[in-house]
Amino acid sequence: MFVLMIVIFLVGYTLIALEHPIKINKTATALMLGVILWVCAIIGGEGMLVDTTPMMDYIEDHPGAGFIDWITHFELIHVLGEVSEILFFLLGAMTIVEIIDTNGGFSLITDHIQSKKKVRLLWILSILTFFMSAVLDNLTTSIVMVALLRKLIDDRHDRWFYGGMVIVAANAGGAWSPIGDVTTIMLWIGGKVSTLNIITATLLPSAISLLVPLIILSFIMKGEIQNPQSTMEEESEKPKEWQRRLFLILGVSCLVGVPIFKTLTHLPPYIGMMGGLSILWMTSEIVHRSTRESFNEKYAITNVITRVDVPSILFFLGILLAVNALGTVGHLSLFANGLDSISLGEPHKYYSIGTIIGIMSSIVDNVPLVAATMGMYDFPLDHYFWSFIAYCAGTGGSLLIIGSAAGVAVMGMEKIDFIWYLKHISWIAVVGYLAGVLTFIVQHAIMGLNL
Repeated sequence: MFVLMIVIFLVGYTLIALEHPIKINKTATALMLGVILWVCAIIGGEGMLVDTTPMMDYIEDHPGAGFIDWITHFELIHVLGEVSEILFFLLGAMTIVEIIDTNGGFSLITDHIQSKKKVRLLWILSILTFFMSAVLDNLTTSIVMVALLRKLIDDRHDRWFYGGMVIVAANAGGAWSPIGDVTTIMLWIGGKVSTLNIITATLLPSAISLLVPLIILSFIMKGEIQNPQSTMEEESEKPKEWQRRLFLILGVSCLVGVPIFKTLTHLPPYIGMMGGLSILWMTSEIVHRSTRESFNEKYAITNVITRVDVPSILFFLGILLAVNALGTVGHLSLFANGLDSISLGEPHKYYSIGTIIGIMSSIVDNVPLVAATMGMYDFPLDHYFWSFIAYCAGTGGSLLIIGSAAGVAVMGMEKIDFIWYLKHISWIAVVGYLAGVLTFIVQHAIMGLNL
């Protein structure tokens, strides 16, 4: 059953990749994959567990309980709690973005982006994404940037290229900031890296991992983009200037305020996101209270929320359930321990481990991989290995579209095909990732510091 779970996982990922040829929605496949793997975990029993310590601790605290009780009453609830944090964060961020968009906030930005040349626009949006994701996080930034792309680019195929680079840029930007990616947050809160060190050690490699794909695409993309055409009805019902400005500033402030809220209160980010959503929701109710009924109906949050891409959220749920099933049984920790057996001297061994973890993070969730790594090593604060793990786990998710939260969000919102991304974006993301790895190694060797 242990090996069967790996086989089922690989088959499930293959079916997700072949969504369009087999004409089965990836969300349905992901949900089924998550369910089947947890069923396998139950059927396999406690004998399949790589580490029985968590189960034995639970049984010791709950006399009369057994393996099934541990799975259903503890482990699944724990997993659901972690997954729900991400899902509610995603739901809140997507709703805030829809409110800003409905009230014309993003038009204030798109009106100032005058360039129609594909290459120039690609650089502008990618660099903007890179720095935004360091302040917000890569997931929220991706959602915001897709909303901007829809206002700027009419052709769906062109928009997919920009969406692919949004994923690369968001993951690269999140890797060098202590609050930009969930793995850097884990390392930061876990006392493995300090704010100044993570920025110093990973900023240049992260920038290189974006610049290399940008340079490659600059030779591939030609011509100009075509902007979406606004209808007369849309122009006549365009929100007033003050209204667009209000919702843009307030909405972005709510998004930016999430990491600040977390730092001040130590509460999970989704709590801050829900608070920001409530502020924007109440503001919308007050602003549109006096407008005519038909006009007000357009801005009602009950209507706005129907435009949130629920299938993407459910897809996320299925993928995370599947990965956590492997984590619970012990597949991921076994993999992480296997990496430690690499027979190379320092620092080559740890560079190899970090590089492989980055590649694996494009297939499975990087959180359990990094968590397992943190539990295996006791390097001091700001050791170069932790910074390297932050870079690799953060940017490695760009290698496949389902390898990161940003990728899953963009895939769901823009309906980007897995195979299309693999053929057009993955290879340049790999080149950028490896260029960043090399940059980190050279930088560490030249500076001669414990980065």
